Amino acid sequence: MKKQIAYTFVLAAALIGGCKKKPPTTETVGSGSNSDMMGSGSATAPAGSGSAMATATGSGSGSDSGSGSAVTADPNRTTVTGFSTPESVLYDADSDSYLVSNINGKPAEADGNGFISRVSPDGKITELKWIEGGKNDAKLDAPKGMGISKGVLYVADISVVRMFDAKTGKAKGDIKVDGATFLNDITASDAGVFVSDMGVDGAFKPTGTDAIYKLADGKATPLIKNKDLGMPNGVAMAGKSVFTVTFGTGEIVEINEKGEKQPGAKLPKGQLDGVIAREGGDFLVSSWEGKAVYAGKGADWKAVVENVTAPADIGWDTKRKVLLVPQFQDNQILLIKGL
Repeated sequence: MKKQIAYTFVLAAALIGGCKKKPPTTETVGSGSNSDMMGSGSATAPAGSGSAMATATGSGSGSDSGSGSAVTADPNRTTVTGFSTPESVLYDADSDSYLVSNINGKPAEADGNGFISRVSPDGKITELKWIEGGKNDAKLDAPKGMGISKGVLYVADISVVRMFDAKTGKAKGDIKVDGATFLNDITASDAGVFVSDMGVDGAFKPTGTDAIYKLADGKATPLIKNKDLGMPNGVAMAGKSVFTVTFGTGEIVEINEKGEKQPGAKLPKGQLDGVIAREGGDFLVSSWEGKAVYAGKGADWKAVVENVTAPADIGWDTKRKVLLVPQFQDNQILLIKGL
């Protein structure tokens, strides 16, 4: 419990610090020089609400495209800059593109200026503000995890889940999640659409609302709601179970279809954020404390990506087997092949 409380102070730093903006750029960097592309912030101190998070990088409307040069030192790792507190990256197989949620402000503030970017698989920002809060009837405050089911894009946004047409980006309404305080990640599959509530407030103090909800017919119903879930962050479906990784306790936990919590497994480092269930049965998990992405399952884990500052809600390009890593503090994403 003491460790979990300590993590809330780490999260609170997100409202104090700042991060430097960078112009939209695509750069391929060598795998031996990870530190060259990182900001100077500590992985244990999430990025804050300074000026870099106040306005979106780039200018104009959602049709703005990123540009820049590419350095071909290592074709397996590409850095794409020009975002504004990128929290999640999702691969959209139908459009063959990457969607990036940009908080563009404080993670728990209803400021109306969040947006979602589109990026091509070669690392070009095709539309910086494909969906923009306050434009074309879209509402986005602090968008985080995303998922697509039956042509609908679901976006976790503090205490509601926003819905958009996955092809056009047109707003399709909201699902209010009663009692939720910090909706974080979404997973969607044939088994349903699920969203996690991390259970913290605007000051990142525990609220005891830790939960995972199932979304159906425009309503949210708790799959499990328990203050001892350990700040559930990322979620992923595997079979009929929902797997969640926790920021507070540093575990991966299975929740079966009956909403029953199974014994969790600790990872090498904590402050876990994103989780991907891969086809082979293992998982990819990002860790702020470890500055790493781990691969494994059960008690067997190894770092497959290291020296990555503030890796948030990771994505997976199932077509190309590319890991998509949003760097929350550095306003950039990494595209990593060869895992």
